[in-house]
Amino acid sequence: MITAALSRLLGGTMVLADCDVDAANLELLLSPRLLQTTPFMGMKNAVIDPATCVLCGECEARCRFDAVEWREGTYHISPLRCEGCAVCTQVCPVSAISMQPRQTGEILYSETRRGHLVHARMIPGAGNSGLLVHAVKKTALERDGSCELFLIDGPPGTGCPLISAISGVDAVLVVTEPSVSGLHDLQRVVTVCRQFRPCILVAINRFDLDLEKAGEIEVWCRRENIPLIGKIPFDPAVIASVREGIPVTDAGPAPAAQAIQILAANLEQELKQCGKQR
Repeated sequence: MITAALSRLLGGTMVLADCDVDAANLELLLSPRLLQTTPFMGMKNAVIDPATCVLCGECEARCRFDAVEWREGTYHISPLRCEGCAVCTQVCPVSAISMQPRQTGEILYSETRRGHLVHARMIPGAGNSGLLVHAVKKTALERDGSCELFLIDGPPGTGCPLISAISGVDAVLVVTEPSVSGLHDLQRVVTVCRQFRPCILVAINRFDLDLEKAGEIEVWCRRENIPLIGKIPFDPAVIASVREGIPVTDAGPAPAAQAIQILAANLEQELKQCGKQR
């Protein structure tokens, strides 16, 4: 919601990327026109050649992920369980197993009112989302690297997708909420981000649902010397705009929209400072 709104408010030429590839949904608020779809090949998976296999069972015995299955009188490897370690290829006495490319998703290149959007879809159950995030960013930079701003909608959590999303960026805007888990997750995300040395900024969404906890987040940000550049109130207009498939800033003068306009102005100022620091 905030990324879509910022795309409308920030100035300059822009390319967008939805790097929450496990549940990409930025397109729902930007109404993109699809231009191109590219298959994404993740890490290789093991495949058994039934014509060569002698049914010795070594692959099944050595697989730590229970990916080898006995079915219809022969062995098969489940692509959902296979982790691509290739141990089975080493223990097979007749070299009946090989590592083969497997499509685990697709990269979408679309056009929006504010520039091109690179987003993706993963095949349900497929892994390697961190690699797909890297591929999404690479596609955006290769095709629209001359743009003045690269706006990324990042994933939740602190795992490989987040690390891949924040690698190489100038600034990270962490959106939190006034709750125990919100403050805890904010602290974890900041710890990860600091390893990459971007400018770290914070915004509190629905801050007025718990003013005491929002105050704790403000105190923590001051103690950590992290600029708190936005406080967005709870606003039913946000829910209505999502249902309509538009950014809340396009829905009229709602309290949340006004707060995000202030957030965008503060963000532009902070980005200028980030540029001077670099």
